[in-house]
Amino acid sequence: MAELEATGATVVTLERTSNMSRPESAPALAAAALERFGRIDAAVLASGQIIGGRFVNATRDQYQNLFDGCMVAPFNFLQAVLPTMIEQQSGQVLVITSASGARPVFGASLYSSVRSGANMLVRGVAQEVASKNVQVNAVGTNYMDFPEFHDAVGSHDPAVRAEVEKQVPLGRLGQMPEFASFCRVFLDGSSTFTTGQYISYAGGWA
Repeated sequence: MAELEATGATVVTLERTSNMSRPESAPALAAAALERFGRIDAAVLASGQIIGGRFVNATRDQYQNLFDGCMVAPFNFLQAVLPTMIEQQSGQVLVITSASGARPVFGASLYSSVRSGANMLVRGVAQEVASKNVQVNAVGTNYMDFPEFHDAVGSHDPAVRAEVEKQVPLGRLGQMPEFASFCRVFLDGSSTFTTGQYISYAGGWA
């Protein structure tokens, strides 16, 4: 928070709202934004967890957890922020999903399926709100240098990381600062002629 405020940004924080699959979380965030800023110009969601494993060994609870985090969370988030944007006749939404929703991952069929559903949800919703000058897009990541990815594939180990990087056409993991730069154009109002799109951000893998 201090780092953001040091840039001159106004920051509002809310407790117990990080889980967007809970029905009260997204409306609380939207209400707080409206109370402080009076409008919602841009909104971004990153949600879900990575659960791997063979399909034949999967449990219903695992699939439900994935569905809640990767499908219900975007549903709740979009329903919370879009009414204000529609009323404003402007707004940009970016949903962070996974490149595995565009290309199946061996041993992660459940995860790939719900991410694919989220990508299609975004594309469909975008068609419904385009006439209101609201843009909704999705970007799917894979092979990113951040803790959750390393936890999922075991690439905290340098030897494992080296093998993982060999799977990426660019030969390395993506860095969060460059990902932020990529996402910015979908949120900063500088380019509003793109909507209903899914873009993979995975070093050429998808």
